[in-house]
Amino acid sequence: MGEKRTHPGAAGRATSADQPTSLRNVVLVGHSGAGKTTLVEALALATGAVNRAGRVEDGGCLSDYDEIEHRQQRSVQLSLVPVDWGGIRINVLDTPGYADFVGELRAGLRAADAALFVVSAADGVDGATRMVWDECAAVGMPRALVITHLEAARADFDQMTRLCADALGGDDPDAVLPLYLPLYGTAGADGHAPVHGLIGLLTQRVFDYSSGERVERAPEADELPLIEEARNRLIEGIIAESEDESLMDRYLAGEDIDLKTLVGDLETAVARGTFHPVLAAAPAAEGAREGLGTIELLDLIARGFPTPAEREAPAVTTPDGKPRPALTCDPAGPLVAEVVKTSSDPYVGRLSLVRVFSGTLRPDETVHVSGHGLTDRGHEDHDVDERIGALSTPFGKTQRSLTKAIAGDLACVAKLTRAETGDTLSDKNAPLLMEPWSMPDPLLPVAIQAHSKADEDKLSQGLSRLVAEDPTMRLEHNQGTHQVVLWCLGEAHVDVALERLRSRYGVQVDTVPYKVPLRETFGDKAAGRGRHVKQSGGHGQYAICEIEVEPLPGGSGIEFVDKVVGGAVPRQFIPSVEKGVRAQAARGVAAGYPLVDVRVTLLDGKAHSVDSSDAAFQTAGALALREAASDARIHLLEPVAEVTVLVADEYVGAAMSDLSGRRGRVVGTEQAGHGRTLVRAEVPEIEISRYAVDLRSLSHGTGRFHRTYARHEPMPPQLAARLREQEDDGS
Repeated sequence: MGEKRTHPGAAGRATSADQPTSLRNVVLVGHSGAGKTTLVEALALATGAVNRAGRVEDGGCLSDYDEIEHRQQRSVQLSLVPVDWGGIRINVLDTPGYADFVGELRAGLRAADAALFVVSAADGVDGATRMVWDECAAVGMPRALVITHLEAARADFDQMTRLCADALGGDDPDAVLPLYLPLYGTAGADGHAPVHGLIGLLTQRVFDYSSGERVERAPEADELPLIEEARNRLIEGIIAESEDESLMDRYLAGEDIDLKTLVGDLETAVARGTFHPVLAAAPAAEGAREGLGTIELLDLIARGFPTPAEREAPAVTTPDGKPRPALTCDPAGPLVAEVVKTSSDPYVGRLSLVRVFSGTLRPDETVHVSGHGLTDRGHEDHDVDERIGALSTPFGKTQRSLTKAIAGDLACVAKLTRAETGDTLSDKNAPLLMEPWSMPDPLLPVAIQAHSKADEDKLSQGLSRLVAEDPTMRLEHNQGTHQVVLWCLGEAHVDVALERLRSRYGVQVDTVPYKVPLRETFGDKAAGRGRHVKQSGGHGQYAICEIEVEPLPGGSGIEFVDKVVGGAVPRQFIPSVEKGVRAQAARGVAAGYPLVDVRVTLLDGKAHSVDSSDAAFQTAGALALREAASDARIHLLEPVAEVTVLVADEYVGAAMSDLSGRRGRVVGTEQAGHGRTLVRAEVPEIEISRYAVDLRSLSHGTGRFHRTYARHEPMPPQLAARLREQEDDGS
């Protein structure tokens, strides 16, 4: 950031860090296609961690951290690439930009101490990126921006920095300003001038890449006017964040503020999260080591981003919820680490990517694993001691051994067979539990079934491993529909989950139509007679009962009332009638859905001194209920959900109209701040099984929703009839 005639040079392989002050953890954030993975490769190339673009020194492919991730396809995994720069270990966390894998993004935010927002000059800032920016702002996470794709024909760096300031600067757009301006060459036949260098606004030095190497020089006369206005604005923005309140008065009075003071105040403001510099980046020319802007970016990360010791650690409690003192980033402190990602390797087994917040983690020691709070997603609460295996740092397809991982560092841990994403590792003699990070609710259901008998035998184990890796996925065994349902974040999330089941765990599954758990009830009062009389030699079967069925208010369940007089049905067989009625109600009486919200009254019956039995009266009770249903109006009841939808103000009208089209009842709206509105509605669940996908399209990726079960309500007769026809056709 200050004047540098030489850079620290390539440090090559990352090694164990000795002090938190020599660590930087930075997460890359941006929409799909913004160039995050390309930028990671450029940083690795500039530091000597790779010997040419996309290749690790020992032959592993940098972009093959996960078998599904390829350079020409979307990234679906959080990946860690550690590099060394001037004695600083930089853990670069590359996150997916696609909305379906926001769980990986949130894990990256948890593991990092600063965020680098990657914005394409050709595409700009999308709504999802703005939302993540706001989340980072809420917790005071330091942020910087990198503008990529400057080579695109319609790219305009100046315009893009203004758009970033307007979209992300909030009430203080002067806190989002460029540190460098791109230096353009001669325009080609298409009118687009290539970028071949950067002009440092503070140093007033030019870093020229036109020769294929980074050459520092003084600006030429015609280049000086390009930087004067931008430089003055940058200096004013830095001074506005300075702790020296006299600095602005001195500057406005005409005093020339020295470069060392400006750089120091800039670094302090960046680390504090109150100033957000904008840089530019472009891939390296053929045969060159440094891409445009990579050296400047590495300097910013090493000198401006905070150390782990400068960031507050998440709160901790004992496993039973008792609060404990706040953690400090001290390698000699109590061991507290967190699993931020879990993956399975066909050769190594399960690998856990761990962020150490306190203490020092060493190979082959026994730790306590605590996991709580995600039982609704198929993750059982557990407290167990486990011996960890080797420690390593990932890079490409390789794992480089580590002797230790100190507070503030990230490492891969082998052989943690019980630990899942989000779990806490701590001293076995003083176990602790970290406050969990926010995870999005999976709201897109996909019903699956084993493709063959062989797959059925492996399905349970494969699914349990799948959800252990991904806390944004929920596994449900629906008792009402008897379906196995995976709840995911979107269609791409579904595709990746099913592919992992097949490729990693050898389980082939088929998707089947998802069923909403419907119910049945009586629309009016009805009577039924159940007669079960059989004579076939020896003891026969004899039971007759008469019942009356009447509807009850929603949520009443099944009531059974005995009004038999004179012993027509012996006392010992009345529970048998009730058992038969309830068994038939569970099976349904019309369309095969459970019967609810009725009162069944036993009025009369007959018994035989020899042939009557418990089984006979159970059968008679079931027959009586079925006969009553044959003469009554049976309503199908559908579940209704309370839905809250958070959308940008410009999409409120579209969201409300869409909900109304789903037979929803909008019950209110309220302002949620940051230009967003919360819409509350009640919507039949059958209408929102794909709402996670549809809302994303409607709101351009900015909408979120949450739903909770409210009650069951009668389905409109025409829809119920159509559903019965579809089921008859399906059968």
